[in-house]
Amino acid sequence: MPVVTVVGSANLDLVVEVARLPAVGETLLGRAVGRFPGGKGLNQAVAAARSGATTRLCAVVGEDEAGDVLQRAARDAGVVGDLRRTPAAPTGVAHVFAIGGDNSIVVAAGANGELRTEDAVREVAGAAVVLAQLEVPLDAVAAALAAGRAGGSVTLLNAAPAADDVLGMLADVDVLIVNETECAELGGVERLHVAGARTIVRTAGGDGVALHRAGERPLHVPAFRIDPVDTTGAGDAFCGALAAALAGGAAIEDALVRASAAGAIVARHLGATTAELTPAAIDALIAR
Repeated sequence: MPVVTVVGSANLDLVVEVARLPAVGETLLGRAVGRFPGGKGLNQAVAAARSGATTRLCAVVGEDEAGDVLQRAARDAGVVGDLRRTPAAPTGVAHVFAIGGDNSIVVAAGANGELRTEDAVREVAGAAVVLAQLEVPLDAVAAALAAGRAGGSVTLLNAAPAADDVLGMLADVDVLIVNETECAELGGVERLHVAGARTIVRTAGGDGVALHRAGERPLHVPAFRIDPVDTTGAGDAFCGALAAALAGGAAIEDALVRASAAGAIVARHLGATTAELTPAAIDALIAR
């Protein structure tokens, strides 16, 4: 089976529902929603696995109870192998403020900062698709993409959070995934093309997805119409399912439809991942 290797972060998400964000110096009461496995790397690996791909995750967690939770969540979703444990830092934590179906997030990286270039290079060997984000040390991300590209992998980079260092990685990126904010922070589609981005996937939530290829007209893929419950992991589900579809041999146009369906399924549930995400559920939403 073709393998997807995800290189990225693993966090424990602490979700609180609030009416609005507090002002400086203000204390607000919120509703504790719960603790959920998270981090862009873990979320995307879980989504790839639940979308049908054999999936490995290259990530680092602490030697603590939160690390146990994340390891168990990855294994339960079908992700292959163990997360590396480190005594040097606690497991990363994300504080998620849920506001009427949208969210604001503050991340404490913790053990994610311990991801090394040798970890990344080792784990991407033999992968059909390599998927990375920017919540871990950027030298490890660059090493993963370069090693994947050299080894014949299709390389995907979700440039989140946006950083100008992305421009130096584009030679090793087959598909760059950005949302509207990240795209603007990086200078827009044209600047990214000039900098070397061959294929850009720009997501826009309920407005769908645009596929930009140099020298071609953009292709728009509409969003699935749903009533969102929690959008925390929708973008990550999109990325993971896109990687899974490409690993399975789908053309990118078809892969984007499957990825959009996966994002919609996750957005209908609390937390950044859900066991309701399956290949059958994706097929059913597309058929509907």
